[in-house]
Amino acid sequence: MSSEIQQRAKFEQVRYGQCWEDAAILVEALEPAGRHCVSIGSAGDNSFALLGAGASRVTAVEMNPAQVACIELRRAAYLNLRHGEMLELLGARPSGRRRTLFEKVAGDMPEKARKFWRNLPGWLETGAIGVGRFEGYFRLFRRRALPFAHTRRRVRELLEPRSPDDRERFYEQVWNNRRWRGIFQVFFSRFVMGRLGRDPEFFRYVEGSVADRILERTRHALVELEPAANPYLWWILTGGFGEALPEALREDRFESIADALREGRFECFEGSLEGWLEEGRKADAFNLSDIFEYMSEANCGRLMKGIAAASTPGTRWAYWNMLAPRSSPASLHDGVRPLADLAEELFRRDQAFFYSRFIVEEVAS
Repeated sequence: MSSEIQQRAKFEQVRYGQCWEDAAILVEALEPAGRHCVSIGSAGDNSFALLGAGASRVTAVEMNPAQVACIELRRAAYLNLRHGEMLELLGARPSGRRRTLFEKVAGDMPEKARKFWRNLPGWLETGAIGVGRFEGYFRLFRRRALPFAHTRRRVRELLEPRSPDDRERFYEQVWNNRRWRGIFQVFFSRFVMGRLGRDPEFFRYVEGSVADRILERTRHALVELEPAANPYLWWILTGGFGEALPEALREDRFESIADALREGRFECFEGSLEGWLEEGRKADAFNLSDIFEYMSEANCGRLMKGIAAASTPGTRWAYWNMLAPRSSPASLHDGVRPLADLAEELFRRDQAFFYSRFIVEEVAS
């Protein structure tokens, strides 16, 4: 069974070379230790983060074959490379030997994924995390738009550690100038983001100004949180992570993820979440990314009923709203309860700052 968005948007290219949801708060929300976690695949990072946090099993569900290839590249890298080598192959660190590193992992990849990477032009120069449409959008912002507002030196200053008061002072007096606000309104508008970054169909159910909402959250990331420790901000502004690595790429997570893969605790289901649900399996946790953003409220409600039927007692769901408000329908409230306090506390620490809400729900025991 296909998902609603599959019928309206194309899924034959890499949309995301890396995951753009904060795995740190996802792990806290789902408490994956000992659970079978079903996780929307994307590029695989957050699925592997759940595995590294002790999930008994992780099933990454991904309907885009190009994204499946991203997942398979990471799986093979964990199994065949040292930590620093994996960072080089993926593009988290500079490298002049990605072709050699790829050949070390290629034999452990399914033929379709191996062929995908062999035929994808240019990725050995940039690394796998930079190949997505969304990363291309941020690359264009970094190279063409950002220099109109801020120099590279000022970007480096923004990424220096500061106290909360100093961050607010720097933002108000230095960073938040008229040019910054102007390019933000244009570059993060519904039209430009839909044409260059995501897909126009992803905004079908969005109301209000896209740029205004994202700008408000960006201020939160630059003032209330510490930019120096934010891997997503680092990549947007510099094209690299510095020392602020996402959860799945941290050295202290590497061996636990690799060991879990060797134990066979990970699988990738190529298809829609609806298709996985049709197989009649059960899970104890669901990372649902922001998939409800692209659905009508009616379809969202139907899918959530299917997820509830596949959930064991105590199962947790976690997902993000970017611009379209979505949560479990009233018809499920007897069996699915929101963990609103936990979700709000985690959302205040969400480093992937362009989302408007983080939702955590739990199936009644």
